[in-house]
Amino acid sequence: MSFEVISETACFGGTQGYYRHQSAKTRTAMRFSVFTPPQAKGGKKVPVLWYLSGLTCTEDNATVKAGFQRVAAELGLMVVCPDTSPRGEGVANVEEWDFGQGAGFYVDATEKPWAEHFQMYSYVTDELPALVAEQFPADMGKQGITGHSMGGHGALTLFLKNPGQYRSVSAFAPIVAPMSCPWGQKALPGYLGDNPARWAEHDACKLLEGSGALDTDILIDQGLSDPFLENQLKPELFETACEKVGQKLTLRRHEGYDHGYFFIATFIEDHLKHHAERLA
Repeated sequence: MSFEVISETACFGGTQGYYRHQSAKTRTAMRFSVFTPPQAKGGKKVPVLWYLSGLTCTEDNATVKAGFQRVAAELGLMVVCPDTSPRGEGVANVEEWDFGQGAGFYVDATEKPWAEHFQMYSYVTDELPALVAEQFPADMGKQGITGHSMGGHGALTLFLKNPGQYRSVSAFAPIVAPMSCPWGQKALPGYLGDNPARWAEHDACKLLEGSGALDTDILIDQGLSDPFLENQLKPELFETACEKVGQKLTLRRHEGYDHGYFFIATFIEDHLKHHAERLA
């Protein structure tokens, strides 16, 4: 199995599809979804927006719950949703929901038993884009990236670590400083070992302090009724890091909104427009 169509369904004039392929990076079968907008009919290439999901999620969560298809169809954006980790028989796992399968943290693990399969950084930045470019009418010169929670961490860090690959970035309730929160303090040593320098390579605040301001603006939305706000997300740390280096940031705080997909669905249109403007 190299590339398999699981399903394709007409959606707002385009196609919402689910796909599976054998990954050389993770050494497992990996699933992902792609919304191809109507502007791509006839093979015309369109900009690509990567959506990285959060802890416990699969490629299905945003595809079903975020409600991005209508606006993506209007704007001519392809939206790709990868899974959040390798899965299946023989893939290491633990009982905790915030580590292991469903919690790849978009890093390339170096520690046993995780290193054999948990190569999500290389998968999302290298292998899956190459497959999408091969199989879909994707303009790979016009890529944006967004995500939620752990996926917001992924969107920010992949954007900062790969200047030139992504032309736009945004996030919903991202983990901005994993070295300073319990989720990250568990995941980074677990996957990368006892080496703080390696952890800093996947901490958006540390990366921004090292890279300096980039020539684009960052959009973040955060609900103020999010139960993870103070202990895990700490958006003020990223706000301070942006101020320190002069990075343009729009950080919007919303009364009454929590960490779930009703929050994301409320503001997804703003994010799609943010990316479409910068990928035009």
